[in-house]
Amino acid sequence: MEKRNVIIVGSGPAGYTAALYASRASLNPLVIEGLEPGGQLTTTTDVENFPGFPEGVMGPELMSKMKAQAARFGTEYLNTFVKDVDLSKRPFKVTCENGNEYLAETLIISTGASAKYLGLPNEMELIGKGVSACATCDGFFYRDKVIHVVGGGDTAMEEATFLTKFASKVYVLHRRETLRASKAMQERAFKNEKIEFLWNTQVEEILFDDTGVTGVRVKNNQTGEVSDRPTDGFFLAIGHKPNTDFLGGQINLDNQGYIVPTNAPHPDTNIPGVFACGDVQDHYYRQAISAAGSGCMAAIRAERFIEDVNDV
Repeated sequence: MEKRNVIIVGSGPAGYTAALYASRASLNPLVIEGLEPGGQLTTTTDVENFPGFPEGVMGPELMSKMKAQAARFGTEYLNTFVKDVDLSKRPFKVTCENGNEYLAETLIISTGASAKYLGLPNEMELIGKGVSACATCDGFFYRDKVIHVVGGGDTAMEEATFLTKFASKVYVLHRRETLRASKAMQERAFKNEKIEFLWNTQVEEILFDDTGVTGVRVKNNQTGEVSDRPTDGFFLAIGHKPNTDFLGGQINLDNQGYIVPTNAPHPDTNIPGVFACGDVQDHYYRQAISAAGSGCMAAIRAERFIEDVNDV
């Protein structure tokens, strides 16, 4: 069974940055890229808030450049996903979906968190064409536009409030008649003159043409009335699911399933030699640049861990 100094589970800005630092430290990392190589940014069109790209950069292009940069220093990639891991002893055992098994002196988890979607027809195809799950990423493109946001929790209130910095009007669609958001978040949204709430409303269909999203078809679940609402953008704010199921309860998680660092701000987990970076341990910032920074930290911690073990 092949043994590695560092195995990075997952890709995206966190995983690729961890790979860059680990490979430059001559640790010969293996990146197991996961179901979505490059992470959520591969579904994002224009990225205008990543430093070093004054004209902006396409999400897939940014991920391709990060991947190539790490490969230049010796990073190897495996296009599969991890089925399970055994963290009971070092070296850790990593089992992939394709049947490959590896041993790792250190493990970096950068599997991210997947935005929750409604499962509507054409929903995924319209990401970047009027459909978004990240107001911070895409809000700028909707200056003086009309936006509909679906959700009723803190995430929805946060996203809707942020979008009012750009949009002329923000409609919040909620399937109930009361919000789940905290009182403080509710009050802030209710006081915002640009935000209007549509209660007992669920989305039936996304309307679009060759240019992208043109509207949403909604249904009042109390009256049964169906109506079409013109919109320039449709934002989903119903939460994220961290990709931690494969860990089998061996790593400490919070009640939402995010990895809990045990030595913050360091990326250490409760298992010595296992580190976490990116959105899998961050439900607050969820930005490419913060994920990349945490990937750097995880790689440096893995390097120091290996040095300390070898010195014993």
